[in-house]
Amino acid sequence: MQFSVSTWQQPLPSWASEQRSALLAEVAERVLACGGQRLRVGIDGLTAAGKTSFGHELAQQISAGGRPVLRATLDDFKKPWRDRHLYDRESGQGYYRNAFDYESVTRLLLQPAAPDGSGECVLCSIDPLTQVQHRDVVAVAAADAVLIVDGVFAFRPQINDFWDFRVWLDVDERSSVHRGTRRDQGWAGAHAEAVHRDRYLAAERLYLAEVDPLRLADVVIDNTVFDQPRLLRDLG
Repeated sequence: MQFSVSTWQQPLPSWASEQRSALLAEVAERVLACGGQRLRVGIDGLTAAGKTSFGHELAQQISAGGRPVLRATLDDFKKPWRDRHLYDRESGQGYYRNAFDYESVTRLLLQPAAPDGSGECVLCSIDPLTQVQHRDVVAVAAADAVLIVDGVFAFRPQINDFWDFRVWLDVDERSSVHRGTRRDQGWAGAHAEAVHRDRYLAAERLYLAEVDPLRLADVVIDNTVFDQPRLLRDLG
């Protein structure tokens, strides 16, 4: 597997229950059924729904079957913090409208990873922690590579048409805020809960209202209990 050079990394899960392993195998089979050409998989869901962990696990499953896999996250394609004075990025409305650089996602990652693309993919545009630009770091996607990308708002109209397969991880709002607050207390401190409630959750409510992303997903998975995920809907 090829990972981005971003410092915003989450470790590969070391264990999966029998139920989770079976579900991952089922989703991997569905992805591979899309064909032997390059494939692009989008994993969406509320903040802290478990998108990155699921992406890593799915990547491991597909890689074990012999297909080359590239991993990326939309968090590595946000607009630089140095430009935040040019637009609102800290309210829910601002985060939803302005935080992500979809032009770079498209040009540097999703178009090159297409079956007829160049295969020369940039997996990280700007490191979200260090703000170092990595657009000159190129990963070459083989002709049969599977690109797995996780991130909030992955099914927005700006990039939705590029996915060959879409996964929505479903958790309720309370779980999203609780998990995210616990995860981000290291950098957000006492403000973590407010950030998740007033910025991220507010942004995701806009997204749900405007796009209704669940209707676009090929599979919808209840990921509330990590070792007991449940397939809620499969459009295959």
